[in-house]
Amino acid sequence: MKDAITSVINQYDLTGKYLDSSAIEELQKYFFTALTRLEIVTIINSQSSKIIKETASRLYEEQPELLRPGGNSYTTRRYAACLRDIEYYLRYASYALIAGDANILTERVLDGLKDTYNSLSVPISPTVRSIQILAEIIQNEAKQISEEDIKIINEPFEFMIKNLGEQDT
Repeated sequence: MKDAITSVINQYDLTGKYLDSSAIEELQKYFFTALTRLEIVTIINSQSSKIIKETASRLYEEQPELLRPGGNSYTTRRYAACLRDIEYYLRYASYALIAGDANILTERVLDGLKDTYNSLSVPISPTVRSIQILAEIIQNEAKQISEEDIKIINEPFEFMIKNLGEQDT
């Protein structure tokens, strides 16, 4: 699993170059945002159950047809699978936040998810909406949030949304 530091170093190592001012600037940005990233992940870790429950509640309030016969959350097994998936998105988003690199989500979440959802005919739009709700809830839980903090929070969620959205056929 890569993080922002290894991504920069690997790029320069492959070309056999010393780190230039651009690389140093990228690393400084990562370290400058480290405390914010840790604070956000602390919120996620301490409130994950609450965040997941609220996400599901809001999603099903907005899209009650998911819980009705024929809906993708109809039956206890399917409902539990949806909650499990929401938990996966949240957990892996926290990994990406700490790593400072949303690309880890491709390898760890998105690659297998696309194939699985397509083979099971799971609609992507409720999944995308649940990921949006996760980001909204975390923003609401963060105290004294700045525009830069919002960007940091949104980065992994927007990455998942963008990549899943490209697969919605």
